[in-house]
Amino acid sequence: VSHGVEDRIGRRNAPALMNLAWRKSFNWDGGVHHLDFQALAPIGDSLEMGSSLEVLIKKLKWSTHYPQLFERAFGTKDINGERLLKALAQFQLTLISSNSTYDKVMLKQAVFSPMEERGYELFNTFCSSCHHAPFMGAEEFIHNGLLQNTDQPDLGRMEISRNIADSLAFRVPSLRNIKYSFPYMHDGRFEKLKDVIAHYNEGLDTLSFSDPRLSSSMALSPNEQVDLMAFLMTLNDMDFIFNKDFAYPRALYNEFFK
Repeated sequence: VSHGVEDRIGRRNAPALMNLAWRKSFNWDGGVHHLDFQALAPIGDSLEMGSSLEVLIKKLKWSTHYPQLFERAFGTKDINGERLLKALAQFQLTLISSNSTYDKVMLKQAVFSPMEERGYELFNTFCSSCHHAPFMGAEEFIHNGLLQNTDQPDLGRMEISRNIADSLAFRVPSLRNIKYSFPYMHDGRFEKLKDVIAHYNEGLDTLSFSDPRLSSSMALSPNEQVDLMAFLMTLNDMDFIFNKDFAYPRALYNEFFK
């Protein structure tokens, strides 16, 4: 799971950030319905940032750089909560991933290799009912056959909806850039993608609240698992991953933490 302030251990694995403009809700449990307000949850959470909007605004006002940046963005050096949340949301809306090998194939600018093509067929058979094109995720919350982590109990969507049918249900995440979004699942229990495939291939807990689409395991052969992996690698968008516009702001980091 993700670590927060003072290396405190959180409850969940932080989701990857991309293509957020097309999302209707946020977080693993869908507890936030507008990107402008999503940042409030981690800012105030004791295990994540352990702060408050008021404290964060004071730090930004003390900064050498941020008042000038706010003036460029909003026409004023006055930093307030509305502008801070809007700035964070607007930046996240620029995180668009749409230039993977898969995208190029769909646009007929490239072709799959034979292995990738076989994997694509397997994906359409076993995975696409939950992971919908083109975003390769869904605005759904399902129980995907994972046993409850007794060391870190988490009821998922049920904590928001209070509906027993949502017990252990979590968002269907996007598979885009999956090579770079490890560890996997809401609690980060799988470090490697092959472990995720093994879960759906033979490790489903079908006796509890699993979604009907997961009533049985995939039962893929070793070669088929390799083919599926090959297709999933076509979802990686290297232009997005290495876009310098999204690089860490070193000057601001040095001001606050050095």
